[in-house]
Amino acid sequence: MPLPLLTVLVLGGLALGYALYGRLLARFYRLDPDAPTPAHTHRDGLDYEPAAPGYLLGQHFAAIAAAGPIVGPILACAQFGWLPCVLWVVFGSIFIGAVHDLSALVASVRHEAQTIAAVVREHLGRRAWGAFLAFIWLALVYVIVAFTDVTASTFVGRIDELDGVRVDFERGGAVAFASAAYLVLAVVMGLVQRRFSPPLWLVTVVFVPATLGVVWLGTKCSTWLAFAPGGAVHPKLAWGVVILAYCFVASLVPVWALMQPRGYLGGFVLYLVLATGAVGLLFGGFTVEQPAFRGLVQTGADGAPTPTGLLFPFLFVTIACGACSGFHGLVCSGTTSKQLDRETHGTAVGYGGMLLEAFVALVALGTVMIVAAPEGGPGAVYGRGIGEFLCVVVGREHLLVATVFGAMAFSTFVFDTLDVATRLGRHVLQELLGWRGRAGAAAGTLATIALPLAIVLGADPEAKGYVAFWTLFGASNQLLAALTLLGVSVWLARTGRPPWFTLVPGLFVLGMTLWALARLAWGGLAGARGPDGGLALATLMNGLAALALIGLALFLVVEAWRARPAGGAPPAGVSASA
Repeated sequence: MPLPLLTVLVLGGLALGYALYGRLLARFYRLDPDAPTPAHTHRDGLDYEPAAPGYLLGQHFAAIAAAGPIVGPILACAQFGWLPCVLWVVFGSIFIGAVHDLSALVASVRHEAQTIAAVVREHLGRRAWGAFLAFIWLALVYVIVAFTDVTASTFVGRIDELDGVRVDFERGGAVAFASAAYLVLAVVMGLVQRRFSPPLWLVTVVFVPATLGVVWLGTKCSTWLAFAPGGAVHPKLAWGVVILAYCFVASLVPVWALMQPRGYLGGFVLYLVLATGAVGLLFGGFTVEQPAFRGLVQTGADGAPTPTGLLFPFLFVTIACGACSGFHGLVCSGTTSKQLDRETHGTAVGYGGMLLEAFVALVALGTVMIVAAPEGGPGAVYGRGIGEFLCVVVGREHLLVATVFGAMAFSTFVFDTLDVATRLGRHVLQELLGWRGRAGAAAGTLATIALPLAIVLGADPEAKGYVAFWTLFGASNQLLAALTLLGVSVWLARTGRPPWFTLVPGLFVLGMTLWALARLAWGGLAGARGPDGGLALATLMNGLAALALIGLALFLVVEAWRARPAGGAPPAGVSASA
């Protein structure tokens, strides 16, 4: 199939899904433009602060669209072929992922902008609530560990996108400087808005070009933030500590001072990458070099299926973000719901934001589809692909600069997720333990980053820690999405509304995830002893974590079954209008 035709069909399908199914869900939830939202009723200038829909969409999009919709599709395309990946991204995002995001956002708004775990507590009971919150917090800690590792790696120059490319600047220092300058710009933007209240168009005209400018400035000031190699502390270790210290501070400052403006600016970087990808896919003249389908089972040299070589279920956990992501529900119910100005904005922010991420996944697929024999990791494939797409506009004589832009855009996606994940972890602990006020917020943040800090300090700085855990990361992410849909379904049933549009996709994702986790658990425990007879610690951890996730899922399924309303009527004391 020609690449431009495929792109048009995918974009048309996503637009049609938004226009038809998104609006159908909005009518089902009876979104009311005049209903007071928690952003107004609980406005405190710290976490609760109403934001314009376009402003909030940029922040929300930047928070959810990290490395997941890039890495997962590239890995899956190389393993299963591009056709099943495209089908899962399009249909999964319309009927599962976007439903999950909008439902989590609405459920949170209708429960005073508490996390989705509050819905579980009210409708499934305190035992399920405690287990769910603990799982969310552990999942967030895992996100922080993984993305701290990959961000610190880019800051010391391990940029897969630039492997084999000669540059006249310090690679890691360029990314570090650009990222730091980007955060400073966000703080300045927040202060200007707070003090002078300029129109949003003026702020956009000034600060968005400045954000792109710091990418170029990073190549000119690349030695300013470059840790010298060979010192007493490994540069990657030093950056890991600095990044976690930033997460601590960022979690405690008011949202208007950093998170809102940073997300808005980061959203424009994402929009630019999407526009670049669209131009490249439609007008670049590229041809599809990858096979459409590689088979249902991928086998190794011994003829046996590889550990993750079954299309069912591993396609659906390898591509998590981009089709469906439990992390989105945490963003929707943890930060976005506290800033939603009107309920009716939820369709564009929640449902539309997920479809935008589906297009991010399509662009990522495009970067690998145009290469017959991809070289390097997903980051390398993506960076070179974005560089090729950008050259359609700026010319091939600027391929190096274009590739650098792709590398830094990838790093920006990852970096933006870190402070959001830390703030969400703080919210979860405060809700679970009842910690109030600024002291409780500081304690929750410190507890959230303590385990990642210990892992960073004890890890091998020469290793890429996130690589060994990607499939388990995707499976835990999908499990969280399934459990969120399950909790929303119980809420709908207990308030007298049919839960089928959340329950059916939730059960599908739950089934695929449990299947994948069962195979991961078996493989992890069976392969705990390495070929040399020693203990394969990472493999064993994967197996034990998979078992724990299976146990948690089954426990919550049982609790949901017990909490179902008898005869379909709302239980006493539960309002059907909730």
